[in-house]
Amino acid sequence: MTDTAARTGFPAALRPGDKIRFVSPASACDRGEIESAAELIRGWGFQVDFGEHAFGKLNYLAGTDAQRLADFNGALRDPEVRAIFATTGGKGSYRIADQLDFAAARMDPKFVVGFSDITILQMALWANGVGGAVHGAMQGNDRDTAASSGTASLKDILLGSRSSVLAAREDEGTFGLTTTGTACGPLVGGNLDMVATAAGWALPKLDGCILLLEAVGMYLGQVDRQLNMLRKAGHFSGVAGIALGQFTDFKPSGSWTINDLLREHLTPLAVPLLGGLPLGHGTDARCILMGGPTLLNADRGELRVLDPDQA
Repeated sequence: MTDTAARTGFPAALRPGDKIRFVSPASACDRGEIESAAELIRGWGFQVDFGEHAFGKLNYLAGTDAQRLADFNGALRDPEVRAIFATTGGKGSYRIADQLDFAAARMDPKFVVGFSDITILQMALWANGVGGAVHGAMQGNDRDTAASSGTASLKDILLGSRSSVLAAREDEGTFGLTTTGTACGPLVGGNLDMVATAAGWALPKLDGCILLLEAVGMYLGQVDRQLNMLRKAGHFSGVAGIALGQFTDFKPSGSWTINDLLREHLTPLAVPLLGGLPLGHGTDARCILMGGPTLLNADRGELRVLDPDQA
């Protein structure tokens, strides 16, 4: 287990009546979708409010960097807020990831729910001793509300479920990349584009970690550049295992597929690879708690989040 993992703080379970705040640290959101999600959460027994600029819009961003940062840091500092939900991903979180109030976050850890562009905020927090990120989102389908195959739903995670099992699916494109073996360590990462963007300034050391990777809508050459940079710069050194989520909207280049490219870069790491995980931008994507002890079992085709007290 890494030094960071040993000192990482996690949020307390939410209780009925606790407050959840929606903020927009990246792109502008669809207000109707977010208000519908807020109603669902109120039905779970929680209060919901919104950052001052949650529904802002400035070009492709939800407001200026200062506005988006103020909303996120305001939620980190507010003792009444027990979980922070990103309204959407898109673009822009990387512009503010180094300016989060890490001291406030360490003193009062909170769940930070989001994926895609939000990955870089979650990694920056983990690198600064704050766990409790939830890879997942509220929009699009039932990824956050339904439990299947032993997977804890978002509601279960917020209420304190620290253990769950996520089974690989044969119909997911990366399923065929699964190798053999097991690995245990903190689960970190998420969107590949953000993992690469964070390298050198917001990417935590990955020694002993299970690295989650997923991506959407890029050219094979973009993925090739990102994986080359991460591998040749040594960022994959010491990784215990690789968990592969959904790589969606990728077109082959000649006979070369996204799986061919991933295999070329990841197999030489000589660590267990588990593909086919329903995590990312695809159909029926799930939520998963990040940063805590996690067992990757490629032989059984499952990613098991462990209760820290029993790990």
